[in-house]
Amino acid sequence: MAKVTKDMIIADIVEINIGCVPILMAEGMHCVGCPAAQGESLEEACMVHGIDADEMTKKLNDFLENQED
Repeated sequence: MAKVTKDMIIADIVEINIGCVPILMAEGMHCVGCPAAQGESLEEACMVHGIDADEMTKKLNDFLENQED
């Protein structure tokens, strides 16, 4: 199973599972489709948006774990 880490680039996270997009967008991270997503890590994006990177990583990994069932 693929696992998200906070040092991963946003675009790579979306490649793992497109279902991660609504999770990111629900937290106000609408950068999913912008050029910054090609070079910005999840941790950097969280910092810019005032989001706890560890909590976001957990949300994404919880989602991915449930997709494997």
